[in-house]
Amino acid sequence: MAADGPITDPLLVTVLDTSRAAREQAVVLIDRIQEALDAAGNGPLPLEAQAEISKQQKLLNTNIAQLRGLHRSAHFKARETKGQTAEARHEVDVLHLQLQNLYYEQRHLEGEIAACESFEHTYQKLPLIPVEEFLALHPEHADDDENDLMVARINHERTEREALEQQRVELQKRKQKLIADNKKRRDDLANLDKDLEKFIDAAKPIQKLFEKVV
Repeated sequence: MAADGPITDPLLVTVLDTSRAAREQAVVLIDRIQEALDAAGNGPLPLEAQAEISKQQKLLNTNIAQLRGLHRSAHFKARETKGQTAEARHEVDVLHLQLQNLYYEQRHLEGEIAACESFEHTYQKLPLIPVEEFLALHPEHADDDENDLMVARINHERTEREALEQQRVELQKRKQKLIADNKKRRDDLANLDKDLEKFIDAAKPIQKLFEKVV
């Protein structure tokens, strides 16, 4: 006998069907007892009626015993299902919490990205040559994206500055050499003046001798 309503669980359907069968069996038993009593009047029940009542009683007891077993099984299954439901609810809560954490991390990362995009980087202040001038010098970078082009321009600026620094160092060395050479010449001239003065002092007696002779 099919169960009424939206219940589809096989065990519960069997419980309902067995309960309905037990109820119908109880009604049959009551009808048989009432019929036997009506037929016997005030006398004892006939053996045939007693046998029929006993038969219906055994059928009812069988249905009730089966119903008790099914009820116990349904109770255990309901408790198991309740545990599974609680476990599933816990898993859903954990997943929900993880999802909230992911949303929080997403918002945090979006904030970090926005801060990075709005950050005024040092390279933006570098006095780089214009893009057109750079591409005229290095046409191989014409198809670079914005990031690669900026890296190439920075590398170009670094190379140029290193070359200028090298020139400055070389000029500084030449300057120091010229200063040293000039100092040596000044020292040589000073020494020459001293030697000349000594020579003049040494020649004074000879000059006086010539003056006496003349």
